[in-house]
Amino acid sequence: MLDSPIESHKIIAVDDNAFTLRIVQHTLEQAGYQVMTAASGQDALKLINRHGMPHLAIVDLHMPIMSGFEFCHAVREFSDMPIIMLTAVNTEETIIEGLEQYAEDYIVKPFNPEELKARVGRVLRRMGDYSYTLESTTRIDERLMVNFPNREALVEGEPVSLTPTETKLLYILVRNAGRIVTTDFLLNRIWPMEEAQEDRLHVHVHRLRRKIEVNPNEPTYIVAERGTGYRFNSGSDSPI
Repeated sequence: MLDSPIESHKIIAVDDNAFTLRIVQHTLEQAGYQVMTAASGQDALKLINRHGMPHLAIVDLHMPIMSGFEFCHAVREFSDMPIIMLTAVNTEETIIEGLEQYAEDYIVKPFNPEELKARVGRVLRRMGDYSYTLESTTRIDERLMVNFPNREALVEGEPVSLTPTETKLLYILVRNAGRIVTTDFLLNRIWPMEEAQEDRLHVHVHRLRRKIEVNPNEPTYIVAERGTGYRFNSGSDSPI
């Protein structure tokens, strides 16, 4: 039996087919999710900028101007938001590309609404609960806030620009706040198509610490767990 969805889970459905959007929205709202819909990748990015990060995106592949893959690439510039592809394209190479580079799951149209609901629940359980409120700006504590879509941190009220890699790294750590995120997981999520080494990750962690920590040499937000990975703490519950 599937677990009940958490009421605060927000999902964005992106498809230029209005009928598909209605089915997806009805199915998932009946299951207890909050659902935003967008008829294009551009509109979806605007919604994310306005309303904050969803917990998951359901994305069509063939859309005008910005394809589903192009939308996924744009999202990966500032987050590791889980994505389910929902599309009529069923060629083997496209499915493999989608799963290897962007998507947690791939569903071919026509689809069974109950199957969609089950797959959404499975992906969200696997990714875990987000530890902070997903608003346009995520408030970590009194001194640190993060606007992921704009790739910007506010440190004691001062804006600090983040690179795409730093933003995605911070998103993964914040999403898993309080839990250890292994080095292998970070390498696989940040550079899914590359043979990245630990040293490369350490460089980006070091640069990110310099931007958000009070003392980068004695970090309280991004704490290394020796031989395992990293754990993100808010300023209020960080170890001394």
